[in-house]
Amino acid sequence: LRKLGRYEEAVASYDQALKFKPDDYWTWYNRGNALRKLGRYEQALESFDQALKFKPDYDWTWNNRGIALGNLGRYEQALESFDQALKIKPDKDSAWYNRGDALRNLGRHEQAIASYDQALKIKPDDDSAWYNKACSYALQGNIKQAIENLEKAIYLNPNECRELAKTDSDFDSLRENERFLVLIQEQQTGD
Repeated sequence: LRKLGRYEEAVASYDQALKFKPDDYWTWYNRGNALRKLGRYEQALESFDQALKFKPDYDWTWNNRGIALGNLGRYEQALESFDQALKIKPDKDSAWYNRGDALRNLGRHEQAIASYDQALKIKPDDDSAWYNKACSYALQGNIKQAIENLEKAIYLNPNECRELAKTDSDFDSLRENERFLVLIQEQQTGD
């Protein structure tokens, strides 16, 4: 049901399963994911915490717990969860990426860039990491680095990254920059 996007029904099924086996971390974890998809972040957090009681070394639970905390605007706590995930699995690119997002939301751009760099060491073709790294540089006023990183993001995912950059307020400082304007223009193909 969760994979079909029928999240309410999935939660009801997880609740039934937990009546029979209340200590099953996997059910708590998946219940948390379904609740997160429904935007019920506090309840998702409670499910992730239950999962961690039974399996405290599952990196995905820590990672998704951090995402739920970030959705609640609790970025410092989100950072702690991402750090826990990274203690368990230091090469978890998604935890490094999500950690970067939390730091960026806290205005700690140098640290955010360092986290995105770690994610990119593991997964160099992650257009989102390149894009958000560009955002961090733009917010710092480092135009050259912002454009270079945005260029890499657009190369990897031209349509989405170009569209996002056109209206993303993080790039307001670049709106008059000629190189930026060329980057966000739709590329025409000749026949």
